Amino acid sequence: MITQPATRSVDSDLVSASLTEPEAFAELFDRYSAMLYRYVSKRLGPEPAEDLVGETFLVAFSRRKSYDLAYPDARPWLFGILTKLISRHRRTEAARYRAFQRAPVDAEVESPADRVAAGVTAQASRPELARALAALPAKDRDVLLLIAWGDLSYEEVARALDIPVGTVRSRLNRGRRKVRAALGDTNPMLEEA
Repeated sequence: MITQPATRSVDSDLVSASLTEPEAFAELFDRYSAMLYRYVSKRLGPEPAEDLVGETFLVAFSRRKSYDLAYPDARPWLFGILTKLISRHRRTEAARYRAFQRAPVDAEVESPADRVAAGVTAQASRPELARALAALPAKDRDVLLLIAWGDLSYEEVARALDIPVGTVRSRLNRGRRKVRAALGDTNPMLEEA
């Protein structure tokens, strides 16, 4: 009778186990590949996303011996690897934001009413937001997008980018300030019609 290994709940346990049982690393892929794919798709589009996610896990697998097992959550580590891979695609990312600036605003919206209002506002702001993101320095953009789209905490972003938490805070503040200024110092999601 073949027994299945028990599901390990802590990422660091999976990394550790993968040193003697390489197939244990597959569980990390199952946990995080969709999350990483969504993040890179938003930044670079769906075309390179699958390749970059695959490359992220190849790099992570080859570097698993150097993973600090004191950190139970591997998400920041994986996002850090992915962000470094994305940096090779900066021109593609900047071109994507320029294309968003030129793209017409979609007239099609969905229900319910709150979603419609949010969607219309987001669509109308898309060119300005894309322009603001493209204008940000890459380091500020990385921090802003890891928090906004990667859903990482300040501490996780610091680990992912190997920078102090204070640097994360200052880059995020600077990035938010510049994006807000590009949008006319308003939050379009809070404006009344």
